[in-house]
Amino acid sequence: MKKWLLVIGGLFLTMCGRAQNFELIDRQESFQASLNQLIRIPLKIRNNSDKTQFYIIRKTRSDLSESQKGYFCLDNNCLEPSIIEFSKKVEPGETINLSYTVECGIQPAQNSLKFEVFPKGSPTESVEHSVSLSVEEKVQRSLYQSKEITIHDVYPNPAQDQAIIDYKINGDFSKARIVLQNVLGKPMGEYELPESDTRIKIQTEELPAGIYFYTLYLGQNGVFTRKIMVRK
Repeated sequence: MKKWLLVIGGLFLTMCGRAQNFELIDRQESFQASLNQLIRIPLKIRNNSDKTQFYIIRKTRSDLSESQKGYFCLDNNCLEPSIIEFSKKVEPGETINLSYTVECGIQPAQNSLKFEVFPKGSPTESVEHSVSLSVEEKVQRSLYQSKEITIHDVYPNPAQDQAIIDYKINGDFSKARIVLQNVLGKPMGEYELPESDTRIKIQTEELPAGIYFYTLYLGQNGVFTRKIMVRK
């Protein structure tokens, strides 16, 4: 009996030792966000062993809606949303700044995601991480308001395929338009704001990734300028 207890105890200690070879740090199990917000879920992996390791990072569950997007990001380099599993080399003592970014979409939602991480070739040593995400609708604050127009900030920002600006034309209407420029001031697009509409879509799918600026013009006067980022 004592012999079996010693064997079981040895196996338990061995498994604990293996589990301590790496860890997920800065873990957070629940997040709250507003519509169109970007949320970064930390998945930082620390290699506690004395050997270089390749770790498999896998998304095992996600119920994001069609208006939402999720993708892995390593520092500021993001993968395609279709990638649900990949391998990353981590040196001894190194921590990689990995995260899973969620574009929260345009509708309230209660989301559940699950990830697992394990050394390549050793799936039995996996560490699982479950996350809940609550996306709530909040009153959208106006970015600019006058007797002529009320306009809200662009979303999503960063944008990939398109960005949206909501607005409302008030009384004493004068011609309104949005002009998009690159960092050198070169015009990249111009969008009229019809009195009969309340939303414009800025097409960004053909723009190179980077920083741009959009300016609201009332007649010939530019009344404010804001930054928009384009991500690929």
